[in-house]
Amino acid sequence: MPNTGLFVGLNKGHIVTKKKLAPLHFVGNLIREVAGFAPYEKRITELLKVGKDKRALKGKKKREEMSGVLRKMRSGGAGEKKK
Repeated sequence: MPNTGLFVGLNKGHIVTKKKLAPLHFVGNLIREVAGFAPYEKRITELLKVGKDKRALKGKKKREEMSGVLRKMRSGGAGEKKK
């Protein structure tokens, strides 16, 4: 709900128009492609390759993403477009 311009109540505050942001997942993909993986992400992928899923749980936030990367690598990058 937009602010009302009043300084009391639930929607208190100065009236402003919100910016419409472009989708950012393209930017994230581009950065990943250029910069590659962080050292801890590389370590997690190695642990997942060896089968140490339990050990990879310590970096749990990225475990699912790294598993997806390994799946793409095993399938030969079928999901990616090559130029």
